Amino acid sequence: MKFGLRIRKNRACKMAKGRLFVFLFLIMKFSFSQIEKIEPPNWWVGMKHSSIELMVYGKDIGTYVPTINYPGVQLKHFDKGDSPNYLFLEIEINSEAKAGDFDIEFSAVKGGSSFKKAYPLLERVDSSNNFIGFNSSDVIYLITPDRFANGNSAIDSIEGLRETGVDRKNNYARHGGDIEGMRQHLEYIKEMGFTAIWPTPLLINDMKEQSYHGYAITDFYKVDPRFGSLKDYILLAKETRSRGMKLIMDQVVNHCGLDHWWMQDLPFKDWVNFQNDFEAGKQVPVTNHRRTINQDIYASKADRDLMNDGWFVPSMPDLNQNNPHLANYLIQNSLWWIESLHLGGIRQDTYPYPEKDFMSKWAHSIMEEYPNFNIVGEEWSYNPLLVAYWQDGSVNHDGYQSGLKTTMDFPLQKQLIASLKEEEAWNSGLIKLYEGLANDFAYYDPFSMMLFGDNHDMDRIYTQLEEDLSKLKMALSFILIAPRIPQIYYGTEVLLENRNKPGDHGLIRTDFPGGWKEDAINAFSGKGLSAEQKDIQAFLKKLLVFRGNSTAIHRGETVHFSPENGIYVLFRVDENEVVMLVLNKNEKAIDLDLGRFSEIKLAGKTFVDLQKNKEIILENSMRIETKGCLILYSKKN
Repeated sequence: MKFGLRIRKNRACKMAKGRLFVFLFLIMKFSFSQIEKIEPPNWWVGMKHSSIELMVYGKDIGTYVPTINYPGVQLKHFDKGDSPNYLFLEIEINSEAKAGDFDIEFSAVKGGSSFKKAYPLLERVDSSNNFIGFNSSDVIYLITPDRFANGNSAIDSIEGLRETGVDRKNNYARHGGDIEGMRQHLEYIKEMGFTAIWPTPLLINDMKEQSYHGYAITDFYKVDPRFGSLKDYILLAKETRSRGMKLIMDQVVNHCGLDHWWMQDLPFKDWVNFQNDFEAGKQVPVTNHRRTINQDIYASKADRDLMNDGWFVPSMPDLNQNNPHLANYLIQNSLWWIESLHLGGIRQDTYPYPEKDFMSKWAHSIMEEYPNFNIVGEEWSYNPLLVAYWQDGSVNHDGYQSGLKTTMDFPLQKQLIASLKEEEAWNSGLIKLYEGLANDFAYYDPFSMMLFGDNHDMDRIYTQLEEDLSKLKMALSFILIAPRIPQIYYGTEVLLENRNKPGDHGLIRTDFPGGWKEDAINAFSGKGLSAEQKDIQAFLKKLLVFRGNSTAIHRGETVHFSPENGIYVLFRVDENEVVMLVLNKNEKAIDLDLGRFSEIKLAGKTFVDLQKNKEIILENSMRIETKGCLILYSKKN
C-alpha cells in the first residue's frame, strides 16, 4: 500500500510540475508577446554614441519597471509614454561592456509576473574613421529602385500589404524593381564610371497607393519586402564596397507615412504635429512650403509655425522633433543604418522642413561619430543665399551651424538649363551659367555642393533641353567638370524622357530598358538601342572614366571666362593637369581666339581631344566646327 501510495504521489507531483511548467511557459509566452518592438533592435560596443534610448512597445508595457544587470551597461533612466504601451529606456554602454546579449528584466508594478527580454550588443566590424563619405572625386548614380531592374520576381507581390501586385502600364503603381535588380547590375554602373549609388528610400511604405517611391515610410527599421530583406540590403552594400563604390542611403526625418505602425497608437500627445486634429479626425493643415522662414529675419510666427508644423502632404504626418524622445529615435535610426550597412553617405529629404535646431543636432551627431562621412541635404530653392545657409561653416546672421557638408545645388541647375535654352544676348544664354557659377563666393565649400541636371522630382534633363543632343552633352560635360560633386539620374545615359507628360512624376521615374526579362530593349547590353542612345551612353562613359582619374577636376583650381560670341570656356587646373571645357552654341563653324586665355599658358602645348582621342597643339586660335562641347586635357609633366 505504501509503495502504491508513493507511486501515486510521484505521479501527482510530476503532473503538478508539468502543469506548473506549462503555466510558466504560457506566462512567459504571454509576457514576451507583450513586447512587439524594441528599437533600435541592437547596438554596438565601442561606439562614441554610447548613450542610447530604447523605445519598447507592447501592450501595457508602461505598467512594468525595467532593470538591467550586465557589466558595462547601466540603465540610467526610463520614461513612460502617454500611451501605456510604451517605455523609453536611457542606457549607457561604457568601455567595459562586451558584445553579447544582455537581459532587460521587466517587473510588473501591479500583479502579473516579471519577464526578461534579451537585447543584442554587437561587436563592430570597423572603426568610425573608416566610414568614408562621398566627395568631389565621386560621381553619384541616382536610382528609383522600383523602376530600375527586377532581380527577384518572387517578391513582386507580398500578401498582407495594402498595395499588392505590379502594373508596368500604370506610372503610379509598383513595377517590380528591387534590391537584387540593383545588385545584379553593379558591374554595369561601375563600368560606366560611377563611383557611388543613391537609391531612393528602400524602407517599407505600406500605403494603399503610390507606395513605389519610398518617401512615406511606415517602419523606420524595416526594408520594404517588395524590394527585398535587410539581408539583401546588407549584401548590396557589401558588394558595392567590394567594387570600390559607395552606397548612399536616402532618409526622411521630416515625416512618415500615414499608415506607419505607430499612427494608431502614438507614444506621446506631441509625437506628430497637429496631433489633436489628426486624432479628432479633422483635416490637418499642410505646410505652406515657405522655406525662407529659416533665414528670414522678418518672418511671422504664423508663417514659421505652419512651415515647420504643417504636414508635407495629407498622407505624410509631420514628425515633431521637439519631442526629445522622437529626436533621440531619429538620430539613433540614422546611426543604426550607417553602422549596419557601412554607408558611404546619407541623402536627407526635405532638409529645411523639420526643426532646424534638431537638424543641426542630427547632423552633428552623425559627423561626430563618423568624422569622414558625408550627408547631402535637399534644399529646393533657387536662391544661392538660402542654400548656402545650410552648409556647415557658413557665417550666418544667427550663428546657425548645420553640421551639413553638402547641399544640393538647385540654383546652378536652373541656370545651367536656362543658359543652354535661351538665345544668346548680353543678359541671356551662357551668361546665366557664368554668373551662376560666380555665386560660389556665397558657399563655404563649393567643392562639396552637389550638382545635377535632373532628379526623381523634375523633368528628365533630355526633356528639359527639348531633346537636343548637343545641349545634353554640354550640360553633362559642365556637371562633370565644374567644381562640384556630380549626380546623374539613371537612364540619362540612354535618353530617357517624359516629353508627353511634363511634370508627371510617375513617368519621370520610368523603367530602365532591360531591367525586366521581357524588355525588347536592353540598355545594359546595348541590345535595341538607337544610334543616338548608343552615342550618348558612350560619350558619358568616356567622360566619367576620364573624370575618375582627373585630379584637376577632383580638387583643382577653377578659372572661367565670360561668354563671348556664343562660347563659354572653363578651365580646371592643378600642378599635374589642365582640363579645358568649351561650350559652343554656334550652329556654324567659328574660330576661338586663344590669346584671351594667356594666363593659363596654353600656347604651344599639346592637348588631347577627349571625344576624338586626338592630339592638338594649341596656338593663337582654334577652329570649332560644330555646336556642342569640346573637352581638352593636357598633362603638365
